[in-house]
Amino acid sequence: MIPFLDLKGINAQYRAELIEACTKVIDSGWYIQGNECKEFEKEFAEYCGTKYAIGVANGLDALILILRAYKELGIMKDGDEVIVPSNTYIASILAISQNNLVPVLVEPDINTYLIDPNKIEEKITSKTKAILPVHLYGQTCEMDKINEIAKKYNLKVIEDSAQSHGAYFGEKRSGNLGDASGFSFYPGKNLGALGDGGAVTTNDEELANAIKALGNYGSHKKYENLYKGINSRLDEMQAALLRVKLRYLDEEIQKRREIASYYIENIKNPNIILPIQHPTSNIQHYKNHVWHLFVIRTQNRDELQNYLHVEGIQTLIHYPIPPHKQMAYKEWNNESYLISEQIHNEVLSLPISGVQSLEDTMKIVKVLNDY
Repeated sequence: MIPFLDLKGINAQYRAELIEACTKVIDSGWYIQGNECKEFEKEFAEYCGTKYAIGVANGLDALILILRAYKELGIMKDGDEVIVPSNTYIASILAISQNNLVPVLVEPDINTYLIDPNKIEEKITSKTKAILPVHLYGQTCEMDKINEIAKKYNLKVIEDSAQSHGAYFGEKRSGNLGDASGFSFYPGKNLGALGDGGAVTTNDEELANAIKALGNYGSHKKYENLYKGINSRLDEMQAALLRVKLRYLDEEIQKRREIASYYIENIKNPNIILPIQHPTSNIQHYKNHVWHLFVIRTQNRDELQNYLHVEGIQTLIHYPIPPHKQMAYKEWNNESYLISEQIHNEVLSLPISGVQSLEDTMKIVKVLNDY
């Protein structure tokens, strides 16, 4: 069976360095908010091109803490609205709800699966305070258009960069394209920890300080609490492991791009819709996608997935049920978002990773073309 994602193989590449990093942390005797976390925050901020990076427990917390910090700073309040794509993973929406803010769903572009900038303005009201674009599957949203709308209406732009580590829009990387950004280091991400982890990036010093305090029990100074905070910290072990893997992230992305290019050039089955990249200015457009997922569409998705399984190819569906059809948001269950529903009914994610062999990639293409 060709695995969807060979995590064991991915981490085996760096085994010696990962063990060395673990040993260093164990021998240090310091396991929370020590030197490894501080150094990773510096290195990740430099990688993204931002002034600040704050390590947190996971990607959901990263988004929750950004919104919570804006509330503590008086920029948002209960009942304010945040615009978010209707076809995202539910975490993007949960972060809004967790803060007693109102998610306002906007349909994506059927070609890129990213929030459609042309549909944002019609959803803006006097209560709108932010746009939360999601760089889904590893491709950056059309941030020039989104930032222009945000500037016009004085809105914050909060990137969900959970799937887009290293992706560019123009001359800037994901994480440095808005006012703040939330990252996930879930093990399956292009930059994945060996457990949960996340980070916030921003150039706003006041926001960074608020997030750092909020994630540490609301404390900016030991035993002094500015806010009613939570415990959401990137621990030393995961930070040390991420420091190792960050050094190889661009190589991982390049390998994924090579597989994606092979898929695009060689999958010829007319029943399969291949992903489309939107062009960006001032840089080769292929750099706006890091291929966290390679997502195809077909009207006979379940039949195709079963066929691939029989042929020894593991695939996954990202995601089978759109947020507005989830029981968690039953108040939306009768609403209709036709583009999102079509996407969720048709998408299928093919295997892609930095350790996938050319032989396996060629087999996947052949099997798809024979379908």
